[in-house]
This record gives sequence, structure tokens and C-alpha cells, in this order.
Amino acid sequence: MTIQRFETGPRMSQAVVHGDTVYLAGVVASKTAGESVTKQTQEILSIIDGHLAKAGSDKSKLLSTTIYLSDIGTFAEMNAVWEPWVSAGNTPARATVEAKLASPKNTVEIMVIAAK
Repeated sequence: MTIQRFETGPRMSQAVVHGDTVYLAGVVASKTAGESVTKQTQEILSIIDGHLAKAGSDKSKLLSTTIYLSDIGTFAEMNAVWEPWVSAGNTPARATVEAKLASPKNTVEIMVIAAK
């Protein structure tokens, strides 16, 4: 079985496809880093849409999602963006945890696995 890698760098690939499964690296905001959880989540979900499209998938095929918040108190704010974005009837298995992220400007990081 072949493995495809997208946007590969020295440390990681943004997406890896193995068989019919798409694995995305954790996605953080770049343009809206330091801004609200709402803006960062919107940017992240847009990036995820792009990565999934490049890999031949989309959000209706999400299998699993892990969401990292630097402050779990922003859970409702993040969900206010997540819920209208996620494909109704196709919600993935999901975990949301509070974690210290690599940059203090990033308050949200989302990682997904999807079917192709």
C-alpha cells in the first residue's frame, strides 16, 4: 500500500494518506494567532477543509478529532464555530482537552483523521 505525504517539511507532513485514511497534523492558526478563539477556530477549520480536499476527502468523512485548547474555559466559544462547520449526521469521535500549546499566541489546535 502506498503512502502519500502533503506539504512535507523536515519535521512533519501536514497530511498523510495511507490506503483510504487521511491523517492531518495538528492545525493551528497563523493569520489569526493571538486573536480570539472564534477567529482562530474559523481559520483552522478553513485550513482543515483545504488539507482534506488536497488529500481527496472532506469534513463529511471525519472519523476522529482531537481538539486542544490552551484554556478549557473557551470550550463553548470554540464549539460555537465547530458545530455549524461539522457535517450534520457525520460527526466524528472527538476528544477536547486543555493543553499548553507550542506558542502562547495559539489558543486552539485541531487534529483530524478522515476516510478518503
